[in-house]
Amino acid sequence: MLVQVLILNNMNLSGYMNPYIYVLFLLLLPAKINRSLLLIIAFVTGLIVDYFGNTPGLHAAACVFLAFLRPVTIHLMFRNHEFEVKEEPGPASIRIGGFLKYALLLVFMHQLILFYLEVLSFNHFFNTLYRVVLSTVLSTIIILIAMLVFSKRRKK
Repeated sequence: MLVQVLILNNMNLSGYMNPYIYVLFLLLLPAKINRSLLLIIAFVTGLIVDYFGNTPGLHAAACVFLAFLRPVTIHLMFRNHEFEVKEEPGPASIRIGGFLKYALLLVFMHQLILFYLEVLSFNHFFNTLYRVVLSTVLSTIIILIAMLVFSKRRKK
């Protein structure tokens, strides 16, 4: 969150790309977390980013939407994987390819809600969609790099 608030919120690459890696916190919560608790955590996380970014409720709404979709996404994407009670859906448990698909989908949905709420119009639909796609790709790349750098290796 500190990296997001202090560094990445002040980054705007060519006016189209805004990296948001704070969603990694929501992506890595335990897979079997209580849904109500997940929504509350997402709302508070979004409010913190909103407070420091002076964006009244945009991130809170996008985070709650991500939290709403997360259990369904985990269930649909990883039907064959049985998560332990406190196991997170990270690269160690679902492999890097599974994590990439999971993160890409949820980050895209987060960015979609965030940017369309920001412009509050479909007048510049394709311009906004372009921003969503570029920011999703950049955010997902930064998230993957962070996961690879900071994740613990499993011992065989």
